[in-house]
Amino acid sequence: MSVEDLNADAWTIYGQRQLNRQYMPPVPQQLNWTFWDGIGPGAEILGDITGQRVLDIGSGAGHHAVHLARAHGAHMTAIELSPTQHQRALGTHAHVPRVRFEHGDVVDYLRTATPFDAAYAIGTLAFTDPHRTLPALRNGLRSGAPLVLSLLHTDLHGRGPSTAVEPREQLIQLRDDPPLPTRMWVLAPRLWEDLLTEHGFRVEAIDLFHHPDENVPVVQQLIRARRLSDRPVRISSRPRTTRPPVQHAAVGVGAIVLSDRGVLLGRHRHGTLELPGGTVEAGESLEATVIRELAEETGLTARPDDVTLLGTLVDHVENVVRVTVGALVSTWQGRPATQPDESVGDWAWYPLDQLPDGLFVCSAQILAAWRPDLPIDHTPAHFTPYARRPTPRTTAPTTPTATDDIPPTS
Repeated sequence: MSVEDLNADAWTIYGQRQLNRQYMPPVPQQLNWTFWDGIGPGAEILGDITGQRVLDIGSGAGHHAVHLARAHGAHMTAIELSPTQHQRALGTHAHVPRVRFEHGDVVDYLRTATPFDAAYAIGTLAFTDPHRTLPALRNGLRSGAPLVLSLLHTDLHGRGPSTAVEPREQLIQLRDDPPLPTRMWVLAPRLWEDLLTEHGFRVEAIDLFHHPDENVPVVQQLIRARRLSDRPVRISSRPRTTRPPVQHAAVGVGAIVLSDRGVLLGRHRHGTLELPGGTVEAGESLEATVIRELAEETGLTARPDDVTLLGTLVDHVENVVRVTVGALVSTWQGRPATQPDESVGDWAWYPLDQLPDGLFVCSAQILAAWRPDLPIDHTPAHFTPYARRPTPRTTAPTTPTATDDIPPTS
């Protein structure tokens, strides 16, 4: 059975169970992008949709589409693959003005549909292969149309998003029935951005929203994108002068490599202890710099998907602005060892609660930005994080009961 067939079966069973309970979620007073009322923005992020044709992808019981039709005057098409979910929507909302309920696969439907003015999916797009759905959505939206996606980022067990575009096992939790196994594309924000860009969208914002109960580690990500024009627009550029810019900045990276024994630090020939890292070379991506410096200094090898950029630290040394980008390396191959002709060697693992004195300033800044609770003194630097990272938790997650509001988890 394919991944998408497995997911379709799960939602068909789910819909039947809700039909048996005669449960229908109420039509919301405000469009909720998360599973929790009052968290995050409302329908305003779709723009003015009065009189516009809007597509609800994986519309479930249809309550979101009904809200947008009634409160915002949109002409809604609510498409749902599960026959029992579609039945739930029709049984309650079949005669609501400006709402049309369609049963079927969104990719098939969009092949013949007139392009829509806007589209959104609340918790549903992760159940289908993005390489299949995103091209269809691009073709099914007019130029400049918004696409808003609410997606699972971290589940009930604290598992964060995947760094590869592939589905993983998740469960749909139910109140009184056994959970339903599914497979979902729970992807890191940068992967969603890469996929959307590849398939003709411009990502305008990605926000992370946490559960209101701090003991529940669920995090939702909300992606706002826009369908690009069919006609590529090329904008020219030129240098200001023929002279190169005055050199006044230094750009480098530092990599936090963690194992069960602690963090990897090496000793510089000048005596400081520091993370693997170094200077960014011309034309090199930050991830590539991390991988290259890690190999050159320690002998460890890693792939781009193994590197998560944490953020930018900016300070200055005399008249030079120093820009340091911290990174976390999740997976690697090899064993760290002193490399010939390198200025840093004697690599060793240090537990986080037994960090040594004499850290290199940039390494200290990176570690403190990553874990502000670490007792590290360093000269001040301005830190700009690239994405909000979930705080590690030591308590067991609370498992909520399920209605239409409960996210799928594993």
